[in-house]
Amino acid sequence: MQHELERDAVWLGLDLGTQSARCVAVDSAGEVLAAASRPLTSHRDGKRHEQDPEQWWSALAEASREALAGIDPARIKGLALDGTSGTILLADADGTPLTRGLMYDDGRAAEQAVRVNEAGARVWQELGYRSMQPSWALPKLLWLLDHETAAAGTGVRLLHQTDYVTWRLAGRQPASDASHALKTGYHLTEDRWPADVMAGLGVPEGLLPEVVSPGTVIGAVCAEAAAATSIPEGTAIVAGMTDGCAAQIGAGALTPGAWNSVLGTTLVFKGVSPHLVRDPGGVVYCHRGPGGSWLPGGASSSGAGVISREFPGADLAELTVLAAESDSDAVAYPLVSTGGERFPFRAPEATGFVLGEPATEAERFHAHLLGVAFVERLCFDYLDLLGAPVDGPLTLTGGGAKNPYWCRLRADVLGRPVLRPEQAEGAIGMAVLAATSSGVSVQDAAAAMVRTGAQIAPDAARHRRWTPRYLEFLDELVRRGWLDESVAVHAKGRAAR
Repeated sequence: MQHELERDAVWLGLDLGTQSARCVAVDSAGEVLAAASRPLTSHRDGKRHEQDPEQWWSALAEASREALAGIDPARIKGLALDGTSGTILLADADGTPLTRGLMYDDGRAAEQAVRVNEAGARVWQELGYRSMQPSWALPKLLWLLDHETAAAGTGVRLLHQTDYVTWRLAGRQPASDASHALKTGYHLTEDRWPADVMAGLGVPEGLLPEVVSPGTVIGAVCAEAAAATSIPEGTAIVAGMTDGCAAQIGAGALTPGAWNSVLGTTLVFKGVSPHLVRDPGGVVYCHRGPGGSWLPGGASSSGAGVISREFPGADLAELTVLAAESDSDAVAYPLVSTGGERFPFRAPEATGFVLGEPATEAERFHAHLLGVAFVERLCFDYLDLLGAPVDGPLTLTGGGAKNPYWCRLRADVLGRPVLRPEQAEGAIGMAVLAATSSGVSVQDAAAAMVRTGAQIAPDAARHRRWTPRYLEFLDELVRRGWLDESVAVHAKGRAAR
């Protein structure tokens, strides 16, 4: 039976990023009717990065009340929520947090990661990512079990970031989604928790949530949540995905070989493959996608967050104009995190550096823009080495994509055309996924709701200019012992073609 989106329906996309919580209301034709956001605060201490789970809820509730103030409640049919990948907490049997939220790039669990990778080596190999990094959810869960006295209580639950919010929305604990459960060790090909691995790690039975596929209706908004958020009671709650996958849906990157590059605080890559992509280096992992496809990708510790750190209070629009006029070829390795790099290579000891000598603040700014573009190019070179299809359409999303010059620079460095969707963001992707609760496929919902925007073509001369500098950048990464030389050789071979 063919389903169509109800023309007058409104779909809500909720997004929990690193720096803000956001709500958008989108109609079935893709028009954003309203949007609002509220800031989130973090606490960083060395490799530790935490947030207050209660703030996730209060910020989303405030954003939702503002966004929905002028919308007829009868039109609102469904919602879906995305969050940062690998962010977890422990809660009691009533859903009250027992710990702070350990964020996606919290790197405290290095010792626990060793145990996880010894116990789960066979399963992680089957799933293609080979090993877990300390920032993944399962090592951090073991850290909480090792260090938090509350973990010894009865009825304790592991919650992913989105699980806590959907619990508040539904008034009970709904199922988690397989996208967020990936980094907690969920067996994506067998649709189950690997019980033997969890038992060997001492994870208590009953701690882990039920898991369903993204797009599954997992509950409805309860009366208490409706009063707090202005989302009508009874609105369908649809199981969401991680922020990178959400942005991929919002960009309409759902065909084999298509990729979405999300430039937010960090750089997140998501693509579509007809087969599971296995990575001997353990930095690329695959979500399950719609229709049996796979969504390979990775999350870097480099990205636009370096701009706010290095240029606090600066007029970025003015710096961009001056940077575009600059003739400097200085390049900065744009590492945001203090916990080293995660993708396109793994180097816990990595730190930022600058090649060349920027003479002005604008040249130093340009060096960081260029560094992100170089990391992005290396991501594609590495994915190609793994056998992932990389030649489909490329969309650029995230806060960094709002800078037109930066998008053009990235196209020039990559030597390929890029699309900048009109409204693509994680919250838009979640509105699209929410619309599947009406019975349509995510591909059909995206076709109706996603506006692909204009294409930016690369300049061949500028591509030739940046390629030698890119290869020097790779050599420096190899020299520092962070990048395997075989990856650099492959990248140079692609450049020569």
